This record gives sequence, structure tokens and C-alpha cells, in this order.
Amino acid sequence: MFDLGSVAQTMSRLVSGVGDDQLGDPTPCREWTVADLLAHIHQFTTVFTQNGHKEAVQPPVGLVEDWRVAIPGQLDALVRAWRETSAWQGRVSAGGLEMDAADQATVGIEELTVHGWDLARATSQDLRVDDADLDRVDRFFDLFGPEPFGPAARIPDAATRLDGIVARTGRDPSWRPEH
Repeated sequence: MFDLGSVAQTMSRLVSGVGDDQLGDPTPCREWTVADLLAHIHQFTTVFTQNGHKEAVQPPVGLVEDWRVAIPGQLDALVRAWRETSAWQGRVSAGGLEMDAADQATVGIEELTVHGWDLARATSQDLRVDDADLDRVDRFFDLFGPEPFGPAARIPDAATRLDGIVARTGRDPSWRPEH
């Protein structure tokens, strides 16, 4: 077991830093706007929370109107759910993929970290992830392969550890929004 609190708090901070004028802006996720990315964050955190409680999965569709309250609230619920031993037991399903619950927690930390990077880059915010959480994200690649989302992007010479992780997901670590 590990705690999702640090990455969830970081994501909450990033969500609170999104301006209404940024919702239509592009993100490093090729086909997604900031609004699409926020909707995805809310959806997966809802599903992972429901899986942690072993409840029927009912994700929200699209970006909810009260996203500034709903997403941080869901992130808090996610953290609380996965602090329970029962969350880590059994099998769960997300996105049509069934896996051990403990592996889903690893997917959760990868999703929060990588999509945190996406949101930070798209909205010109700062993101720092501690080494212990990056170690857990590395575990994701141990579980799902070195290039689970397709070919990795080129890693710049002066890359950080987070840049290397982002590149392994096929994202360009040097991506910046065009203004």
C-alpha cells in the first residue's frame, strides 16, 4: 500500500489554477483541450474511487458545471478510499481492463502524475513530484511495458526524471502551449 495524497493534492492545486479562459486551450494530450483533460481527470478519479469502495462504476460524462468543486472533492474521496486496506484487495475494472486492485492504484498514481504534467504544461503552472511517487510511476511501466501508449518520445539531453516518464508515454517533454 502507498498513499495517493501527495499527487492528489498537487492535482487539486493544478485544477484550482485553471482559468475559465483556458478551458479551450490545447494540451499535450493530442486531441484534448483543457476542458477535456479536466473531464478525464474527474472521470478516472471517480471510477478509481468507486473501485476502491468496490461499488458499481458510474463515471460522470463530460466536464461537470461545478468542476472547480467536484474534481478536488473527488480527489479527496479517492485518497480516502485508497487509504482503506480493502481497496487494495481483489480485482477491479477500469476502461475495459480488469486488473488486481493494487495494480490499479499504480495506474492511479501514473494517471495523476502524467495528467498533472499535462495540466501544468497546458496552463503554464509548475509541477513537482517527489522521488517516491516517481518510483511508483516507474512501477506502472514494469506492469504494462516500457511503451504502454505507443512509441516513446525523444528525451531531451537536459531532461528531468519526470521528463523521462512523460516521454515514455509518448508525450514530448518540451511541449509548451503556443500563446
